[in-house]
Amino acid sequence: MASGSEAEKSPEVVLEWPKKDKKRLLHAVYRVGDLDRTIKCYTECFGMKLLRKRDVPEEKYTNAFLGFGPEDTNFALELTYNYGVDKYDIGAGFGHFAIATEDVYKLAEKIKSSCCCKITREPGPVKGGSTVIAFAQDPDGYMFELIQRGPTPEPLCQVMLRVGDLDRSIKFYEKALGMKLLRKKDVPDYKYTIAMLGYSDEDKTTVIELTYNYGVTEYTKGNAYAQVAIGTEDVYKSAEAVELVTKELGGKILRQPGPLPGLNTKIASFLDPDGWKVVLVDNADFLKELQ
Repeated sequence: MASGSEAEKSPEVVLEWPKKDKKRLLHAVYRVGDLDRTIKCYTECFGMKLLRKRDVPEEKYTNAFLGFGPEDTNFALELTYNYGVDKYDIGAGFGHFAIATEDVYKLAEKIKSSCCCKITREPGPVKGGSTVIAFAQDPDGYMFELIQRGPTPEPLCQVMLRVGDLDRSIKFYEKALGMKLLRKKDVPDYKYTIAMLGYSDEDKTTVIELTYNYGVTEYTKGNAYAQVAIGTEDVYKSAEAVELVTKELGGKILRQPGPLPGLNTKIASFLDPDGWKVVLVDNADFLKELQ
């Protein structure tokens, strides 16, 4: 991946980069069985906007990007429809996405009356706490947690994934990707622990919520949820740091850094220690793509 003086960098120098890089969570990618139905569902139920749509007939798929703000500042959901495939297995490892709203009760009523999502947990405070939440399920089976919160620049606020060793995962995301541990909460009554990691406060940005269920070290992934994309100022330096951390904590580089054929956007991709896929995307190239 590197040559000459670059190859001689000490691990300390390589791991300094994630601490100063300007990373941002860009989008989560997952597969749906009926793209137009899901677009209609998310715009009508949740109030998301369709940001862009592209059809790639030569590769037999269509993408749609949805969110609450423009992609150069906000997190988005990238929905993929593969021609002729109407069903996917979500697996046991993927948890949910979350949407922050000022009135969970009102949003739940809107969902009940107007759309193809269904409420699977009625609005109300979390057990043992005061935060009001509800859960909704979309037509493909993806879960959305609805969280009551004051005004926020990023309503699409969480991607929840289950992991087999929480401390290892926290260490991985901190060291390899420069994320901050924002909060950790153990709930012994229900035998799970959660950790929130991200690049800014929970009420200002999208975060990764990692969940550890006592005694469960592995989950089925299915073929529905694909990956999360993270923007970086330098794909090469970021991939170098990730590769170093995978040697210590597990995980695997899937694609060495470099430009994508045709697009010229520089990316790299890897699996974390639990097998969750992350794609690193050059920030400047990503902005060019949006234009």
